[in-house]
Amino acid sequence: MNAKNVPDGGVLYDGNEDDDDDALAPEAVAAAITTSIDWNEAVRHDTGLKGADLIAEFVKHLPNAPGVYRMFNEAGDVMYVGKAKSLKKRVSNYAQGRLHSNRLTRMVRETTHMEFVTTRTETEALLLEANLIKRLRPRFNVLLRDDKSFPYILISGDHRAPALMKHRGARARKGQYFGPFASASAVGRTINSLQRAFLLRTCTDSVFESRTRPCLLYQIKRCSGPCTHEVSDEGYAELVKEASDFLSGQSQNVKTVIARQMSEASEDMDFERAAIYRDRLAALSHVQSHQGINPAGVEEADIFAIHHEGGLTCIQVFFFRTGQNWGNRAYFPKADPQMAGAEVLNAFLAQFYDDKPVPKQILLSETVEEQELLALAFSEKAGHKVSILVPQRGEKRDLVDHVAANAREAHGRKLAETSSQARLLKGLAETFSLPYQPRRIEIYDNSHMMGTNAVGGMVVAGPEGFVKGQYRKFNIKSTDITPGDDFGMMREVMTRRFSRLIKEEGIPDRSISAPKPVEATSDDINDAAFPAWPDVILIDGGQGQMTAVRTILDELGIRDVVTAIGVAKGVDRDAGRERFFADGRSDFSLPPRDPVLYFVQRMRDEAHRFAIGSHRARRKKEMIKNPLDEIAGIGPGRKRKLLQHFGTAKAVSRAGLNDLMAVEGISEAVAKQVYNHFHESRSG
Repeated sequence: MNAKNVPDGGVLYDGNEDDDDDALAPEAVAAAITTSIDWNEAVRHDTGLKGADLIAEFVKHLPNAPGVYRMFNEAGDVMYVGKAKSLKKRVSNYAQGRLHSNRLTRMVRETTHMEFVTTRTETEALLLEANLIKRLRPRFNVLLRDDKSFPYILISGDHRAPALMKHRGARARKGQYFGPFASASAVGRTINSLQRAFLLRTCTDSVFESRTRPCLLYQIKRCSGPCTHEVSDEGYAELVKEASDFLSGQSQNVKTVIARQMSEASEDMDFERAAIYRDRLAALSHVQSHQGINPAGVEEADIFAIHHEGGLTCIQVFFFRTGQNWGNRAYFPKADPQMAGAEVLNAFLAQFYDDKPVPKQILLSETVEEQELLALAFSEKAGHKVSILVPQRGEKRDLVDHVAANAREAHGRKLAETSSQARLLKGLAETFSLPYQPRRIEIYDNSHMMGTNAVGGMVVAGPEGFVKGQYRKFNIKSTDITPGDDFGMMREVMTRRFSRLIKEEGIPDRSISAPKPVEATSDDINDAAFPAWPDVILIDGGQGQMTAVRTILDELGIRDVVTAIGVAKGVDRDAGRERFFADGRSDFSLPPRDPVLYFVQRMRDEAHRFAIGSHRARRKKEMIKNPLDEIAGIGPGRKRKLLQHFGTAKAVSRAGLNDLMAVEGISEAVAKQVYNHFHESRSG
């Protein structure tokens, strides 16, 4: 097999020479797989092989080694990512037709290209597979959807007085991270209680450095006042250690120490100090008593339960840390309805922990096929032993049953919402005489204040409701538009949106790739990837707005590709009396209690909310913009020194040249630049 070298001795196989025994090191795996290897061109074009015949050719040259494979279609899209203990044996199953579902049969039939990478162990293959699935989102894999980042509690480690704060995103700052928490509100409640228990600061470093006397939090006994040395550095470090121990699972030890200190203070007749320890103990008890279920035998664990019914899968996860319930979240992964629940859960777990810390224990509602392999892979990733259990009795079983009950409830709610959304989309198609049931609807609205800080907003709706990750805002940039010209703003938004869409995606041929027909079920619609092109665009406006939109669609040649519908506010702007404008028919209204009318109103109101929010954010940014930001060569450092010296930007603007030069770090040239910026008439 012909091999391409990659970092750390790994190889990507291209199917022509003998096997290579080298394997890809873990740290090089993700980087290596991104390399584009077009080793299948000769097979694909010279012989015209595809599907099982093509795969059979690959099998002849594959090694009996663990690794990961990718399957591509004619368009070059990754359809499936899989891992194997033996690449040769696993891939040969596809070539021999050992398939168990229509999904896999269709996948093999569409395969025109494959790529492989070997790994040293099957656990490395498992971790790489999960990473690639999350990044590439192949059509035929089980996909973890709505994978929003979780909030954490951070005790910073890059300051003499570490701060206690909420953190979300990449864990780049030095310090200790505790979590995950299911929601920001759960973090906020915990931090509030921890403040009372450990008296750690929650202010930013800049505020900390500027304090000359303790803030209000010190006065109400929510902070120990390290900013003005109300507590010694050693004493504060001890508080930090106690907080870290408590969040690390040693809550009982911390409470025992504080209880002993309270008793000692009481024996010494120091009742004021004893009261402080008493209040801290009460705060710790508050943390643990307001977390819902707090099982005594579960110190650190994630608990998963799956409910699989009606073509929809729900996986509920509860987080327990330090014996406390840190919240729960429901997931609805995209999976073939024919797949068993255990199979979906198996694939879900690997993706879930791709970018999250793994707890010491994972409890499941049912046994998964690769349970031992997952435990081994997670242990290697986490650097500590991870056990995966399916409890059969006792407190842990009761806990899993509780999580399973939550999964069933969330599943029922989601199924009802999805069915309702499908009916509304079908009703929308029938009401506006669409040839198909739309899968992507884009709703547009503009917002401004007397023409200033104008913003266009676009929200997106689909079979599962609003798709917030697809929302876009457009800062109106054209200087030719008269302030307050809604028609001109809409023309700019439409031009920018669809010009870019044509450039990136091309114009779809509806006659070839037409959306699903009206009678399609929600499962059929959800089976396809969420489209980039809208089927329908809703414009918040009447005939004038629609004329501007249609003109742009005509100029771009997409009038027949996208259905545009205008929604004008009715008489006296009353909800329920809206007028609709669509091609080929006179404007009309819907009955006041029509479900489609409510559906359109909800989408329009969401677009209105988003546009107003974007406008307010832009206006606020303009209002607080510092005049010093406009001066070339004045970066954050010099701006900070000027403001610290003069107090305000207005005082800087009034300062004389000599006064500016007196500021540390401000040279004569920079001082002249600042002075001339505010005294243009006297410059030169």
